[in-house]
Amino acid sequence: MGKKAIVVGASSGIGKAIALGLLKKGYTVGVTGRRSELLQAIEKSNPGYIYSSCFDCTDSNATNHLDMLIEQLGGLDLFILSAGTGELNPDLAPHLETDTNTLNVTAFTKMVLWAYKKFETQGSGHLVGITSIAGMRGSAIAPSYNASKAYQINYLEGLRQKAQKQKHRISITDVRPGFVDTNMAKGEGQFWVAQPDKAAAQILKAIMAKKDKVYITKRWRIIGIILKILPTWLYKKM
Repeated sequence: MGKKAIVVGASSGIGKAIALGLLKKGYTVGVTGRRSELLQAIEKSNPGYIYSSCFDCTDSNATNHLDMLIEQLGGLDLFILSAGTGELNPDLAPHLETDTNTLNVTAFTKMVLWAYKKFETQGSGHLVGITSIAGMRGSAIAPSYNASKAYQINYLEGLRQKAQKQKHRISITDVRPGFVDTNMAKGEGQFWVAQPDKAAAQILKAIMAKKDKVYITKRWRIIGIILKILPTWLYKKM
C-alpha cells in the first residue's frame, strides 16, 4: 500500500503545491483548510487519492477532523503543518498580535502534539512544520509573527530531541522559507521571491531526505547564517 500524508493548510499556496507534489510521489493525501470550495476542487481533480476536510485549526474540535481524515486515508505516515498567519503591525494593534499567536502558537502546538502522539503510538512517522526564516530574529514591524515562528522552530527542535532520546522512529523537519509568492508575503523590499511550485519542490526533496532543517529556497541559508551571527547592537539599528 502507498504512503499516507496529511497537509494542513493546503487550500492554496505552498500547502497546495506540496499536496499535489506528494500525489506524484505515490502518496494518498488528506488536505485541510478553511475554504471548502478550494479543497473540494483539489479533491475532485484526483478522486480516490485526495480527501479533504474543511476546518479552522483554532477550533476546539480541529483534531477530531484529523482523526476522521486518518480513517479515510487508512493510516498516516507524514504530517505537514502549513497553516499560519502574520500581519505587519508597526502600531502594535493588540488584536493582530493575539490572532497571530492564537494560530501560530496555540493551534500550532495542538496540531503538532496530535501528530507526534499518533506517531509515538504507532512507532514511526514524519512530522514537518513550515516555520519561517523570520523566526531567527525579532521584528519591529511584525513582533508576534517573528516571535511565534521562533516558538515553532524551538518547539520542533525540542520534539526532535525528545524523539532521539526516547529512540522513537519519528523524523521532524523544520522548513524555513524566505519570501514566497503567496498572500503571506507582505511588506516592501522583498527579494529572492520564489514561486510556490519551486518552493514546494525543494520542500519535498528535503522531506524525502528526512532533513532536520531546510531553508527555502536554498539561497536563504546565506541569510540564515547572517541573521545568526549578526550582533545585537547592529541588528537593533536595522
